[in-house]
Formats: sequence, C-alpha cells, structure tokens
Amino acid sequence: MLSNLAEVQSVSMAIRDAVAPVFLLTGIGSILGVLVNRLGRAVDRARILNAMSEAGTLKQQSEFNIIVKRTAWIRRSIALITLAALCVSLSIVALFVEVKLVLNAPDFIAFPFIAAMTFLILGLLCFLREIYLASLEIIFLNPQQ
Repeated sequence: MLSNLAEVQSVSMAIRDAVAPVFLLTGIGSILGVLVNRLGRAVDRARILNAMSEAGTLKQQSEFNIIVKRTAWIRRSIALITLAALCVSLSIVALFVEVKLVLNAPDFIAFPFIAAMTFLILGLLCFLREIYLASLEIIFLNPQQ
C-alpha cells in the first residue's frame, strides 16, 4: 500500500510539473494561429495581384515579390514553432515516462525542452523577418512615408 501511495504522489508531482509546459503549448498555439492568419492574408493578396492583370505594373510586381518572400518566412516560422510545440509535448511525455519507470534522467526531459526553446526562438526570429518584409510592402504602397 505504501509503495502505491508513493507512486500516486510521484504522478501527482509530475502532473504539477507538467502544468507550466501545457501553458507554454497554449501560447505556442496562439502564435501559430496568428501566423496561419498572416499566411492566409498574404496568399489572398497574392491572388488578387495575379488577377489584376497579366502584364502587371512594376508596383504590383514589387509587392508580389515581397509577398512571395513573406510567405516563405511565415512557412519557416510555422514549421519551427510547430517543432517547438512537438518538443514541449515530448518533454511532457518524457516527464511522465521518467516518473512511471522510476528513472533518474533529467536530461531525458531537459533536451526536448531545450530543443523546444531553440525552435521557438528561431521561429520567432523568422516571424520578425516577415514583419519587416510586411512593413517594406507598406512603403511600396505609400512611398511618401
């Protein structure tokens, strides 16, 4: 009975420790929602520009080229941030596996979490680059600023 009680307590502690990464997953999900929305809007704008005319003006072509670059950066960002979410999930699973198998391997939990933070940072840097390109697009649309 005592060993069973100890197991319940260790699982309870694991659940408590897993709460913070779950909140992190919620934040990552929100970021992904923003990125997917931006990607959709960029694709919609590219379709509008393509439909305007075959020849297209230099202004439209410049805007289209920026949109192509933006979508590439958004795709990179989505991929990296999705990898971050997967690594956070893996670290939560590793936490429970470590508790269930009574292992003492903190690296088993730390490595996926470190990878998650690395992917999140890289994804956010890609997002920052996309925002910069979006601001260039505004300059092309309104050159007097």
